[in-house]
Amino acid sequence: MWCRMRDDERKETWDEFRGLVNMSPADLEKWLDSEESKSAGQHKDGGESTGHASGRRILGILRTNKGDLSDDDYQHMRKVVGYIRRHLAQRPSGDVRDTRWRYSLMNWGHDPLD
Repeated sequence: MWCRMRDDERKETWDEFRGLVNMSPADLEKWLDSEESKSAGQHKDGGESTGHASGRRILGILRTNKGDLSDDDYQHMRKVVGYIRRHLAQRPSGDVRDTRWRYSLMNWGHDPLD
């Protein structure tokens, strides 16, 4: 069972999340509406990809007042931080502008070209 996060854990999570999620809510929303976004990532049973669903959740977090975020929101933020860090470590060589690698990261709110 999950316990309430301490204030210092919330601050650390917030700082890491905001340091890695570098897309604005407007840019993320526009991206999530694109065909490239919808085609990136792993799809379960032909439905929405995990990253695309996470992007919608991230959008909600970005649009919520910090004081109104729940422990569940902070848990998702930690998941986002972990995903982005792992994915950045797997950067392919060459130009990544039009790659599934970049598109997947962008679904999680991080554009590696910014």
